[in-house]
Amino acid sequence: MSRPAANIIRVECGAGRLTFADLTMSCTIGRGGACRAADKREGDGCTPIGTWPIRGVLLRPGKAEGRGIVLPWRWVRATDGWSDDVADPSYNRPVRLPRPFSAESLIRSDDAYDVIIVLGHNDAPPVPGQGSAIFFHLSEGRPTAGCVAVERTDMLRLLPLLAPGDLMEIMP
Repeated sequence: MSRPAANIIRVECGAGRLTFADLTMSCTIGRGGACRAADKREGDGCTPIGTWPIRGVLLRPGKAEGRGIVLPWRWVRATDGWSDDVADPSYNRPVRLPRPFSAESLIRSDDAYDVIIVLGHNDAPPVPGQGSAIFFHLSEGRPTAGCVAVERTDMLRLLPLLAPGDLMEIMP
């Protein structure tokens, strides 16, 4: 399969469709629908419209394989979390659990976080309250908290095709 010149994963929120190169698949977005990135707020369930760099991949040991992945990746540990507390100096950053501020565990009871592609939304630098932990991950069969999600088989087809410098464009 050839790589597209722009290296962009396109998400059409209204159509529930994701495309990259010759691949097209169904996807789900946040329970709050899609919103302008400037309007995104912590906890609103909205998926931010815009073009976001792919920062890297987090994999759950025993649930996903790193073989064939070109993007930077690492295994998720039981103490890994992502800060969602607007008062936390590490807001919208990976953190170690437990901690005195609120943070989402990256180990979940479902399979959604077996593969996490970290998107560069609100991270350069993070603005407290404008959204945290916007990921591309596995589908739970329902809307997300603001992330983009696809079925496991689709993610596993797509993941080895992605490379450093690739982007995700989220459109209405």
